[in-house]
Amino acid sequence: MPVEIVIPSLGESIREVRLGEWLKQEGDWVNQDESLVEIESDKVTQELPSPGSGVLKITEQTGADLPIGANIGSIDTDASAPAKEAPASNEPPAAAEPATPAQPAATPVAPQATRVEIATESAAATSPVRATTMARKIAEDRGVQLSAIHGSGPQGRIMKADVLSAPTTPATADGGTAPASAPLAESRGVRRQRLSKLRMRIAERLVSAQHNAAMLTTFNEADMSAVMAMRSLHKDEFNDQYGVKLGFMSFFARACVSALQHVPAINAYLDGDELEFHDYVDLAVAVGTDRGLVVPVVRNADRKSFAEIETDISGLAAKARTGQLTVDEMTGGTFTISNGGVYGSMMSTPILNPPQSGILGLHRIQKRAVEDPDNPGQIVLRPMMYLALSYDHRVVDGSEAVGFLVHVKNCIEDPERLLLGL
Repeated sequence: MPVEIVIPSLGESIREVRLGEWLKQEGDWVNQDESLVEIESDKVTQELPSPGSGVLKITEQTGADLPIGANIGSIDTDASAPAKEAPASNEPPAAAEPATPAQPAATPVAPQATRVEIATESAAATSPVRATTMARKIAEDRGVQLSAIHGSGPQGRIMKADVLSAPTTPATADGGTAPASAPLAESRGVRRQRLSKLRMRIAERLVSAQHNAAMLTTFNEADMSAVMAMRSLHKDEFNDQYGVKLGFMSFFARACVSALQHVPAINAYLDGDELEFHDYVDLAVAVGTDRGLVVPVVRNADRKSFAEIETDISGLAAKARTGQLTVDEMTGGTFTISNGGVYGSMMSTPILNPPQSGILGLHRIQKRAVEDPDNPGQIVLRPMMYLALSYDHRVVDGSEAVGFLVHVKNCIEDPERLLLGL
């Protein structure tokens, strides 16, 4: 009896998904729990496993937008499993005719080896490359040959991370490689690309934030000398003990936690005519991926050490870049940090992540001439970073926003305050 393949529920807020690449073909035999197809929502992309073992029938094609619960195919569990192929033998065929004197027989091993080699090459050339939809798109954009990549996914399937780590030198028509600096052919073509569910959701939320909040941004700058010195002094020992690199993000995370405890309104939501305050900090950290910006959440950041925060951020960022984040890992944040400095940004005004009331933007560290606070009137070069706090002015007063940012600045310029809880 056929078993239906149904789009499962991916979370309370998800009502529709887009069907991605089918990982199996019509008529293929599949085993239970083997990955069948990718499904893409406005939050996550994941693989749908087979509900049973049998022959696959496909009724919905890649690119279709479907509601939760939609039937996209079936598995014929009554079908017989394919017979296993017999192992190859080096023995010559029993029906082979003996060679005649006029036509001497060739040595039996050489022709057999030649036939096996040719058959193997032919099979490799005609077998389809297993890769996710995202991996194929990135490979096309970067000029990477999928056939030259070893896949790390199930059954050797090529994942996005495999393509990103592969060299980008494009192949030429004769099988060689083109120089990396080869000029691109002039083109005036126009290309249209359908928005992904994630990109559509990002667009909706950004427009909603600007339309529905009284958003304002205040700026300050921080001298990174003390944090850089502390990080340089302890980073090797920190890595040896905790197995994770000591980055700048954990310092800013701890500084924001401290500032949010001093200005709780920035850690609150506006819900109708009420403010919902939180006595915890679920810190959202913006991560740029090839599919768009995602914002995974470090839960209970106010109760975590530097090492725990760095470990969580590192793990969430890795999952974000390989498309493995779950819905739960991207919802429920109370405050957001976005680091545009990794892309070279000197200054920006980050947009709120609804329903949150605040977001801190970090920027590039650059040496600038500033007055030495220990020697008034003396000008020195210091590694400086601009900080930008965007906030909902309906919830947060200007004095509170400025006070928050000054508190973060003080914690970064004197990191001992973080250890003392000041």
